[in-house]
Amino acid sequence: MNLKTPLAIAASAALLLATGAAMAQSQPVIGLITKTETNPFFVKMKEGAEAEAKAKGAKLLSGAGKTDGDNAGQIAHIENMIAAGAKTIMITPSDSKAIVPAIKKARDKGVMIIALDSPTDPVDATDALFATDNYQAGVLIGQYAKAALGAKPAKIVTLDLFPGHPVGAQRHNGFLKGFGLAAPDAKSNELGKAAEVVCMADSFGDRAKGQTAMENCLQKVPDVNIVYTINEPAAAGAFNALKKAGKDKGVIIVSVDGGCDGIKDVGAGVIAATSQQYPLKMAAMGVAAGVEYAKTGKKVAGYTDTGVTLIAAKPMPGVDSKDVKTGTDLCWGAKK
Repeated sequence: MNLKTPLAIAASAALLLATGAAMAQSQPVIGLITKTETNPFFVKMKEGAEAEAKAKGAKLLSGAGKTDGDNAGQIAHIENMIAAGAKTIMITPSDSKAIVPAIKKARDKGVMIIALDSPTDPVDATDALFATDNYQAGVLIGQYAKAALGAKPAKIVTLDLFPGHPVGAQRHNGFLKGFGLAAPDAKSNELGKAAEVVCMADSFGDRAKGQTAMENCLQKVPDVNIVYTINEPAAAGAFNALKKAGKDKGVIIVSVDGGCDGIKDVGAGVIAATSQQYPLKMAAMGVAAGVEYAKTGKKVAGYTDTGVTLIAAKPMPGVDSKDVKTGTDLCWGAKK
C-alpha cells in the first residue's frame, strides 16, 4: 500500500501547478487584426484563424477597426495584444502607410508581424505578406474579357478602388495586361491607362458608389462593352446601372473576390467571370507560421501567394477557369 505523507502530497500539488503554469506560458499567443468585423471576407479570415489556432493549441486574440480605415483602432489592438503576450500578430492594414510606425515598434520588441490580404507601404515593413496575387487576379479576368469580347473593338470602363492603393493598382494593371494592353508592372501603385479605356472612376469597392460611377460613365460612353470592377459589390452596382439603362445584355462585367454573393452573380449572369481569393487560407497559414515561430524562433519572411482561381459560368477557349459549383464550394460569406 503506497501512502503519501502530507509533505509529499503538497510537493506533488506544487509540481502539478508549476507544470500547468509552464504549459500555459508555452502556449503560443497569436493576434489577428482585421479592417472590420462585419465584412464577410474578414469573418471568413477569422474563422480560418480560430480553427487553425484550436488545431495547433494556440491562443488567438482578435480585434478589428470600427470602420474600414480606422488606423487608430488597429494601433490600439497592436498595443493591447503585445501587452497580452502575443508574439505574432497578423494584420490587414487599414492604412498601408500610417500603420508602419506601430508595426516597427512591435517588431523592435520581437513580435513577428504578418500582413494578410493587403501589403503595407513599404511592403517590407512587415516580416511577411500572405495574400492573393492581385496582379495575377487582374490578368485572369483581363484574359477572360478579351476572349469573351472576340474581335469587337473594346470600349472599357474601369471601376477602381481609389488612387494610390496597391491592391487597387495591381488588379487594374493586371487586368490591362491580361487584356493585352500596355500596363505598369505589379510594383506600381499608379493606374495604367490605354486608349481602349474610355472611362475610369473610383468605386471605393462599394455597391452604391459603383452604381453611381457606372451611371456617370454611361453618360460619357453609352456604348461601353467591357466593365472591369475592383470587387463584386462594385460589379453589382455597375450591373444595376446598366440594367436601368437597358444595356445589361450587351456588356461583359469582370471582377475580383470570389465571395458567395459574387459567385451567385456569376451563376445569374450578372458577372461574367471573377477571380476568387481565399481569406481562410491566409489566416490559417499565418497562425501556423506563428506557432512555428513560438516553437523554434524562426520567422517567416517575404511574400506567400495564397492562390487565385478564375470562376466563370461560361468557359472561354484558351482561358483556364473553374465552374460556378467549384466557386460556390470555396466561397466565403453566406451561402444561403
